[in-house]
Amino acid sequence: MRIPFRRSAESEEQRAQAMAEMTLLGHLSELRKRLIWSVLSVVAGATIIFTFQGRVLHFLIGPYCEFQLAATPSLEKCELITTAPVEAFSTVLTVAGYGGLLLALPVVLYHLGRFVMPGLYPNEKRMLIPFGVASLVLLGLGVTSAWILMPRTLAVLQGFGDDSFTPLYRPSEYFGFFVKMLVAFGFAAEFPLILIFLQLVGVLKPDQLASNRRIAIVAVVALGAIITPTGDPFNLAIVSVPMYLFYEVSIVIGRLLLRRRGAEPPVDSEPVG
Repeated sequence: MRIPFRRSAESEEQRAQAMAEMTLLGHLSELRKRLIWSVLSVVAGATIIFTFQGRVLHFLIGPYCEFQLAATPSLEKCELITTAPVEAFSTVLTVAGYGGLLLALPVVLYHLGRFVMPGLYPNEKRMLIPFGVASLVLLGLGVTSAWILMPRTLAVLQGFGDDSFTPLYRPSEYFGFFVKMLVAFGFAAEFPLILIFLQLVGVLKPDQLASNRRIAIVAVVALGAIITPTGDPFNLAIVSVPMYLFYEVSIVIGRLLLRRRGAEPPVDSEPVG
């Protein structure tokens, strides 16, 4: 006579723990793969910038030339002054690093979306492509805004010294400041997508964002002041007002998406046993 085997409570607990560990290892493996692809995309972007450094530097020096020639009409050409043998090389590396990060930002957001995709509903998975397109558009708008505002930013910064200083900048200082400004504006433009994403994964809720509007206003103005360190109310308003409008738009979109999630039936799971 065969006696039926019964698993003890201890063996069942060990099995559940083993399954949880396997799930955790699977998530960590997926996270590692997405991080590797993200890092490789940044390296690829930096390589592209480094390869076409001449054209990139010529493009970036445009706002400086506009400011320089407007400030000193007698100048025949605008130029940056190097004061160290390795300054040109280090400047190119800085521009390539930040430029690679900027170019890779949509790819990084894509892999972030792929990482959380298993936890999304079918209608939310279909939104990854529009999210990717929106990230490219917003990134382009942010970079364009920084490029347009750069001459005015230089004029405001130079205005603090009145006529006591002659604006002859070093490449490392100018390009470092400009590229950081481009990256900051690019990240600021992605602000609504980040908020919507955090609502989808459950980190934030629309009601939480709506009840903390005053804190959001202070945070947005502070972030705008960091992005545009000129003390100019015009530049601060150009950055802060759209970011706060994006904040309100993200609340509306988050509520709509979560409402659709509640109306959509959950994905069928595999039968147990």
